[in-house]
Amino acid sequence: MKISTVTQATIGEVVPLFNAYREFYGQPSDIQQAEQFIRERVERAESIIFLAYLEEEPVGFAQLFPVFSSVAMKRAFLLNDLFVAKQARKQGVAQALMEQCYTYCQQEEARYMLLETATDNVQAQKLYEKMGMTIDEKVYYYSIYW
Repeated sequence: MKISTVTQATIGEVVPLFNAYREFYGQPSDIQQAEQFIRERVERAESIIFLAYLEEEPVGFAQLFPVFSSVAMKRAFLLNDLFVAKQARKQGVAQALMEQCYTYCQQEEARYMLLETATDNVQAQKLYEKMGMTIDEKVYYYSIYW
């Protein structure tokens, strides 16, 4: 397995996976908008995207967005997207992508990395717990959706 950072030259390799990720969450397929969204993130340096390959085929990705901890006066990261193509699941791809995210965050001296997942996404929860993540019971997270 190889994991690399998505660049302008490799945007096209992650777009089909990003589109499939959105479809997994009930959104309609839209390759053109998916490419535009990813291109903007990469060109504006608004996220870091790691792309996993098995035998030279792109099979999964993780996307980190920077946030900041005012109290610690440090950067932190939101692992917003993690996806592995169906044919590549149960082969350690998601764990390898998580490990890459951990390494990146530690190299950047981040205060923390956080993520959210659906309460019924039990498979993902098992991985996150295996990787040492815990449910934060010290704070409440509030949200509003439009």
